[in-house]
Amino acid sequence: MLEYRIDRRSGVATYLQIVQQTRQALRMGVLEPGDRLPTAREVVEATAINPNTVLKAYRELEREGLVEARRGLGTFVRATLGTGPADSPLRGELTDWARRAREDGLEREDVAALFTSVLMEIFEGDA
Repeated sequence: MLEYRIDRRSGVATYLQIVQQTRQALRMGVLEPGDRLPTAREVVEATAINPNTVLKAYRELEREGLVEARRGLGTFVRATLGTGPADSPLRGELTDWARRAREDGLEREDVAALFTSVLMEIFEGDA
């Protein structure tokens, strides 16, 4: 089951972190249609955040058509965002690159900024 990790220092709203992590799990194939998301209570117990924050994130995902709430049963995945398996050879290459970046002294934020910069450059014309 998906476990959310909340970074209180990130500057990103908590509910958006949940939305982003759910989208990431959908893209990577960790979550598939029919899978149940953790209940608000489970998320609250694991992260010590307000239950309304979890519900707000789940409502946003529902609005996007990615999940559906089933009364008394939970919130279930309706759609996936992934186009490739999580065990793609590209993942291994990216893992190797990230390790090299870390060994070269780059911090997480440096790696994220560099990666985002390259993504923007490569995908600039796709918007």
